[in-house]
Amino acid sequence: MAAAATTALAGVGIPWVHAGEDNTIRLALIGCGGRGCGAVADAFDSPRGPVKLTVMADLFENRLNSALQSLSEKFADRVEVPPERRFTGFDAYRKAIDCLRPGDVAMLTGYSAFRPMQLEYAVAKGVNVFMEKSFAPDAPGLRRLIRAGEAAEKKNLKIAAGLQCRHSRNRQELIRRLRAGELGEVQLIRAYRMQPVGHLGRKPAGEKELFWQIRNFVHFLWVSGGLFAEMNIHQIDELCWIKDQWPVSAHGVGGRSAQNTDGSQNLDSLSIEWTFPDGTKALDVVRWLPKCHEEFATFIHGTKCAAQFSGWSHLGTVHIYKDQRCRPENIAWRAPKEAATPWQEEWTALLDAIRNDKPHNETVRAAHSNIADLMGRAAVHTGQVVTWEQMMASNFQLCPNIDELNENSPPPILPDDQGRYPVPVPGQWTEV
Repeated sequence: MAAAATTALAGVGIPWVHAGEDNTIRLALIGCGGRGCGAVADAFDSPRGPVKLTVMADLFENRLNSALQSLSEKFADRVEVPPERRFTGFDAYRKAIDCLRPGDVAMLTGYSAFRPMQLEYAVAKGVNVFMEKSFAPDAPGLRRLIRAGEAAEKKNLKIAAGLQCRHSRNRQELIRRLRAGELGEVQLIRAYRMQPVGHLGRKPAGEKELFWQIRNFVHFLWVSGGLFAEMNIHQIDELCWIKDQWPVSAHGVGGRSAQNTDGSQNLDSLSIEWTFPDGTKALDVVRWLPKCHEEFATFIHGTKCAAQFSGWSHLGTVHIYKDQRCRPENIAWRAPKEAATPWQEEWTALLDAIRNDKPHNETVRAAHSNIADLMGRAAVHTGQVVTWEQMMASNFQLCPNIDELNENSPPPILPDDQGRYPVPVPGQWTEV
C-alpha cells in the first residue's frame, strides 16, 4: 500500500484541514526502525503535548508497516497515518517533510549517511527537526550538517540532536558541582563500552547488495560510520561536555580477535586517547566480544576526588566518591533516580522551545562531538595521530555520490569471495 501511495502522490504535499484551533504538533517519522519508534514514544511521553504521528517514511515498506502496526497498537489515539501519508524509497523523506506545517517536527531517525541531505531539506521547508545520532559518517557530511544548522538558526527553527545524555538532570547536577570545584581540576576522564555485539553473517543469495548493506547499517562505515562511531558518540560527547572543550588530537589502537569470522567492516576492540587543549587526557575503551568483562560507564578523576558520570545503557547513574577509588562503598554523594529519562527530557526541551519560541538548536554542538568521534575512529583505523584541524578540514568521503543513490545504484563497496567486506588495516588505511 505504501509503495502505491508513493507512486500516486509523488511530489504532492497533502494539505491539512482543521476544525477550529488546533495546537497539536505533528510528527513525520523518517526512519522507522526501533530507534525511531522509541523516539516517537518519548515524544508522546512529554508533558508538552499534544503530539501526534501523522506521516511515516522509510526506505523499506516492510519496516514502515511493522512500525506502524506496533505504534498503532500502543498509541492508537496518537497515531493517524493513512496510506496517502506513508512513503517509501530513497526520496520518501522529501514527500514526508512536504506534508508538515510550520511548527511541526521532522524526525530524522534513519541512517546517518542520509542525515545531512535530510536536514538540509527540512530546513529549506521551514520545519523543526529531531535528528538521531550519529549525524554523518565523514567530515564533509558533518560540514553540510553544520551549514544546515546555521541556516536553521537564521529561520528560528528548533533543532534537537539525539545526544540525550546532555538532558539528564543528574548529569547536569554533576556538571554544576564540577564547575563549582567539588572535584578539583579534572586530570583524567575514562569511558567504557564493553558489551557483546553480534557479527555480520553472509548475505542471503536473494538479497540485493545495496539494500543488505543499508539494512545492516552498523556493520558498514559508509552507511552509519560503523559500530564505534554510531554507538560511542554518546561517550565521546560526555568526555567533551565534562571538559567543556573540543579535543586537539586523538590516537589509539584496535583490532580483531584471532580467527574472527565477522563479515563486517568493524574492529572488535578499540582503545582511544583524546588530548584536550590544556593537556588533559580522556580515554574510551571499547570491546564488542562475548564472554569478556562487561562495563558501560564514564568516570571523572579530579585533583580532589573522582566521580561516576554515566551508567549502564546511559542511565543517570551519578556519584561523587570520597577519593579516587570508584567503589560502591566509597560514595560520598549519590544522585537520586531520575524522574524522567534523558530521552524524555530531550523531547520536553524541544517541544517546550517550539511552543514558547525559545532558542533551541543543537546542530553545531552535535556535529562537533561527531567530529571528535571520527577523530578517534580515524586514529585507530589509520594508525596515526589525528588532529582536530585535520578532521575538520578532511575531504575524505566514504560514499561521494550519496545524494544520487537510488535502488538501482551499485553499492559503494563489495565483498570478497568469502562474503567479507574491506576492514581497516592500520598503516595502510586512508580515512582523513
